[in-house]
Formats: sequence, structure tokens, C-alpha cells
Amino acid sequence: MKRDFLDLSSVSSSELRGLLQLATRLKSELKNGMEHPYLRGRTLAMIFQKPSLRTRLTFETGMAQLGGHAIYLAPDDIGIGERESVKDVARNLSRWVDLIMIRTFSHATCVEMAREASVPVINGLTDLLHPCQIVGDLQTLSERYQDLRMLRVAFVGDGFNLAHSWIEAAALLHFELRVACPAGYEPDKHFLARLQREPRCLLTNDPLEAVKDADVVYTDTWTSMGQERETGKRQRDFRNFQVNGNLLQRARPRAIVMHCLPAHRGEEITDEVLDGPQSVVLEQAENRLHAQKAIMLWLLRPSVLTADTRPDTGQE
Repeated sequence: MKRDFLDLSSVSSSELRGLLQLATRLKSELKNGMEHPYLRGRTLAMIFQKPSLRTRLTFETGMAQLGGHAIYLAPDDIGIGERESVKDVARNLSRWVDLIMIRTFSHATCVEMAREASVPVINGLTDLLHPCQIVGDLQTLSERYQDLRMLRVAFVGDGFNLAHSWIEAAALLHFELRVACPAGYEPDKHFLARLQREPRCLLTNDPLEAVKDADVVYTDTWTSMGQERETGKRQRDFRNFQVNGNLLQRARPRAIVMHCLPAHRGEEITDEVLDGPQSVVLEQAENRLHAQKAIMLWLLRPSVLTADTRPDTGQE
């Protein structure tokens, strides 16, 4: 039975930890000059309705490093949902490729793609969730901290897709998560209820409360793609939620700063912090490569989380 990677809720705690370990191993192999063509001859179709530097380059490079091939499909190449239905795209692609990654607006489109495709589908980002980013972020944290359960993570910004995926991660790995959003920008009610069920998690409208004694301070753009008409209002509503030097002083002295990028410098984060010694944003970006390689390898060869992996010969 095929598996998809649309969210973290459908992954068990042990599977998530296994993915982090596999990502770390793939990164080590690459750094040591070891080739790992575990997906030789496999093909990934990448559907983009939202543009991205990091998502495209890390998936395309990752598939090449695994010995496979990636095909980029721009919005005008398909016209998904307009020129051609999601169902027809999914069923056609399933006859040609081994994996599908989709980066789109509506999460329902991603879910329909997975339902209609007979090959695994990966959520490269929707307006609801961004699970690949979080796996890379957790890998970044696991390189610094032995036990993620001991961490206090402060998310400062919009209760949008990244906040939702952080809530899913906290529910799986049981670290402390504090989400600070302006009133009216809280997470979706389903994710909010999940956050409130976690005894060590907190929602607040006060960024100072969220960041106090935090080990990790995370932020994201105030205006995501598709929200451009709200830019002026959002800049006013979020003006007290900027991650700057003063806010960072509330965190623990050795706290790290994270941002998924792209950053709107001078808005949600200052240059001083983004380029400062506590920032790990480039490590996050690098780890997207290794985390997504682990996800692709796991979807096509699930046994990799429980057994040694050997280069793909076309047989398990």
C-alpha cells in the first residue's frame, strides 16, 4: 500500500525520529564524499503553483544525488484545476513517474492529488501545512540538542501553515511550544484545539511571553503568497511581533533564531538578528535537502527506517 507525506499527523513519533536519523545519515554520507544512488532510475514530478527557490532546488538536487531525476512543472505547464482536472493530472503522472511533489495554495488540491495518484505524493507546501520545512527544521535542532523534548520553542508571527506544522511536531515529539500571534491571526481551530491539549504548549497574543527563556525563536513572513492585498493591514497588526535584538534578549542567552525564508528584512525580523551569530537560517535551508531526500527515500523504500539501505536495483 502506498504512503503519502501530506502532514506530520499521519506519521508516528518513531517514524519521524527515523526520518531525522536517516536525513542525518544522508547528510554525513554526502559530506564524506559517498555517493548514494538509492533511487537510481526513479523520477519525481514537481508541480509548482507557488514559486520557490529552496523547494525547487532542494528537491531537484536531492533527487539527482539519490540517482534519480526530477521534472519541474510550472503553473502554466499544467493549469491544474483549470486547463486539466487534479484527477486527470494525478492519474496521468502516475503512469510516468514514481513520486509527485506538489506546492500549491489549497490543501484540498494536495489531498485530491494524493487520493487520485497511485504513486506517493509529497506536500511541498499548502496554505494549511508545510511539513517538509519542519522536518528540515527538526533536523537542524537535532544537530544541536540531544533531547528535543527538553526544548522550549517560541513561534512568533502568523498562525498559518508553519504554525500548524509546528503544532503537529510538538504533539509528536512533546517539546514545549509557545505560539504568539496578534489577535485575529491565531491558528486554525483544529490546530488550536490540538495545541491546547498539549500540557506544555501555549497560545498567546504577547510575543514577550512566548519568547521568555526560549531555546528557539522562530518567525516567518507576515504576508504569505496570496495575501498581498492584506500587506498594509498585516504590517500594522504585526508591528509588535518583530524578532529583533530587544525581543531576543528575553530568550535564553544561547537561543537560536530560525526563519524558513524568504525573509522580509526589517519587517518580521531585523538584519541584525537574521545575519547575527544566533541565526541558523542557512543551516535550515541546507537541511531541507537532506530531510527531503530522507522523505523521498522512505516513501519509495519504507524499509529504510528499519534496515540498512542499499542502492536501488529495482527490487526490494
